[in-house]
Amino acid sequence: MSELLTYILNNEDAFRRNRLPSLYSDFALQKKTNPDGYAVNVAAWEQALNRAAKRGYTSSRGVRVRSESTSQRNGNGAPRRKKTHHLILRTDESLLRDLELPEWGRPVALGAVFVEAMSKRSMIPLSVYKTDPGCLRKRQWTVLDPSALSPWNVMSWGARQLKSMVVGSDESAPRIQVQELVLVENLQEAADLAIKKATGGTSSKLDLIYSRESFVETFATILDDTTELSDSDFDVLLVYLSRDCGAIAYDGKTVKFKSADEHPQITQQDGTIASIKTLVSTISKQVSDLEAKIEGLNATAKAALANKNRISALAAIKSKKMVEHNLQQRLNTLSQLEEVYSRIEQAVGQVEIVQVMEASTGVLRGLHAQTGGAQRVEDVVEELREEMSKVDEIGSIMNEAAPVIDDGEIDDELEALEKSDQKAKEDAEAEETRRKLAELDSIKQASDEAVRQAQAGKDVDLELAESIGRLSNMSVEDPLSAK
Repeated sequence: MSELLTYILNNEDAFRRNRLPSLYSDFALQKKTNPDGYAVNVAAWEQALNRAAKRGYTSSRGVRVRSESTSQRNGNGAPRRKKTHHLILRTDESLLRDLELPEWGRPVALGAVFVEAMSKRSMIPLSVYKTDPGCLRKRQWTVLDPSALSPWNVMSWGARQLKSMVVGSDESAPRIQVQELVLVENLQEAADLAIKKATGGTSSKLDLIYSRESFVETFATILDDTTELSDSDFDVLLVYLSRDCGAIAYDGKTVKFKSADEHPQITQQDGTIASIKTLVSTISKQVSDLEAKIEGLNATAKAALANKNRISALAAIKSKKMVEHNLQQRLNTLSQLEEVYSRIEQAVGQVEIVQVMEASTGVLRGLHAQTGGAQRVEDVVEELREEMSKVDEIGSIMNEAAPVIDDGEIDDELEALEKSDQKAKEDAEAEETRRKLAELDSIKQASDEAVRQAQAGKDVDLELAESIGRLSNMSVEDPLSAK
């Protein structure tokens, strides 16, 4: 069983064991008699192939690397990754062979799945996509219909399966054509992830510029960490980013992402910056390789000395010296390139500052033009002062025309109001005092009554105690003797 089929069976819920007979049958016969069942099977295959391609399982030429042996590692010790198609699906005999099951054979109606996908524009032939700029905008389409895989549709398909088999149809599944299809859903996801990664944490405009080589290296694992996008995938991705969504400018060598304040446009300076960045990355890798080689030669020399093999030890040390010389040259070159790049980055920042200052100067010039200059402002202020003095003069004239009021009468009325307020306050305070005295008097009476009741109780208790004492002192014979 191929890795593609193993992935689908283990990760796709629609490919349960009881669903495999229908998925591998010629369900194209039910397109008219059982449209729900037909839609369910088409959606299941389309979704499974898209997700498998996203993980790199659909490429018949690429083999996913799972072992991490030394022979499968690159120079810096990281495991090598195979390049497989993630955005392109090749429909040929190898795909049918990878999907073949011993029990059910090959999927008979897979050709109908591709026909439906192309009609919805969820899969587009590679040749059409490269030559037709409007192939994604010709009609509204959706990648997958989520309702097609709903439990109700699955149950409806099962209920009508027997009927469809009895009725039958003369519309058999079309044969698979050998072609390469662009998986639009995966393409859009890869583009969104690349834009977010490129523009999410940029601190300088230089970070938005890539050479094609550095772009491929940076975004190779954008969809899957264990496999890399193929060269054809990158061709399609660059076309989509530059032509269909306008996120980058691309001239075949240099890639420039769109910044927030300008549209991307490749200049000669951008090409130079991309070349410098690529060269710095290349020399950095060479430095890492040379450092690893020096460590290996040093270990070889130590092992030769341990085995008392002086000749091999001298040869290893000599090779080590030569590698160290090459390493020093690479380090010097790398230092110079990094300094040049730093100066370029500083100059770009200065250009931005100058542009902002120039734009600010234009804004201020326009505002000054609106105010008319300092002389016009002085004239406006002087006119304002004159108008304000006129307001004061008019107010004085109006005050002269107002009736004359005796200040003594005003003082007497104010004094009468103050006395009235004072008397009202005194009356209120006197009433409050009487109320409090009445409360105190009632409290005192209640207290005296309680004391009297308590005293009366004590007198009764005393008389009762005395009576009990007299009775206890009397004997039985006392009454008789007295008698």
